[in-house]
Amino acid sequence: MGMKRIATSCVMIGGLLALSGCGWFGGSDEERQPVQTRSADEILDQEIYGDRGRPTSTIWDILRPQPDAGQVGAVNKYIWNAALETLDFLPVQSVDPFTGVITTGFGTPPGGGRAYRATIYISDPALDARSLNVALMTRSGPAAAATVLAVEDAILTRARQLRQQDSRL
Repeated sequence: MGMKRIATSCVMIGGLLALSGCGWFGGSDEERQPVQTRSADEILDQEIYGDRGRPTSTIWDILRPQPDAGQVGAVNKYIWNAALETLDFLPVQSVDPFTGVITTGFGTPPGGGRAYRATIYISDPALDARSLNVALMTRSGPAAAATVLAVEDAILTRARQLRQQDSRL
């Protein structure tokens, strides 16, 4: 008799689970709405074009402003080149122009006695001080804030010089 009761309980529990999956127990009408599916073309368009929809092009697109030639990926090319020139005494370990990160190893500046390591992050395509973030480390810890500020100023000054040279051509 004990086995029969266990088997009956299992059948009842299985039936309840099956019915709950069908939506017979609980759930509002909103929860029971059919799932709307999108076609593969709609999904691809959303991924490529976002909320803008399909692009339209006309003959007048020739007259629209073109992207700035002063950009490398998503960073300002003048700040990028100025950072590499200003910190040329540091051995470059990695560069990524698309994310705007330059990482160097330890090196000693000309005429200096302390070794520095730098990580430069260029966050914006604008030639602006907010676009540049420099982190300097010494072998004993972070460099002084005044040193970091001096390096940032040197990089931005050189970037402006490079931009002026480009505009003269």
